[in-house]
Amino acid sequence: MEPILRFTGKDLQDITFDEWLASKPKELGEMATKWFNIMKTIGPEVQPIFHDNYPIVCIDEAPFAYVNVFSQHLNVGFFYGNELFDETEILQGTGKKMRHVKIRPGENVDEKAIFQLIEDAYHDMINRISRT
Repeated sequence: MEPILRFTGKDLQDITFDEWLASKPKELGEMATKWFNIMKTIGPEVQPIFHDNYPIVCIDEAPFAYVNVFSQHLNVGFFYGNELFDETEILQGTGKKMRHVKIRPGENVDEKAIFQLIEDAYHDMINRISRT
């Protein structure tokens, strides 16, 4: 079995969400706040951290989802997104594991599908950790 990625010690950044948010466009920041709050509260063992200058959620130091804001859009991303069931085919990306949903202001998004992906990524990580 492949080892689970974990962020500890030197991987972590001492940044608060509010500090990070202050440098982001307001509309995108509000959208990022909404999705990050959903991620943080999806389960009791979820730990919010900062790594590579963006907010990530972990279980037992193992990341499963993140948000990141760019100049014109935000990504709701998943560390093992290539293995998630994406019924509505909204995940983007071609990397080995990670996938994301790109959200732009004013565009319609399938919020139910995004929430389901967050929930599935959370349960996927719980399962991965239980197998180690």
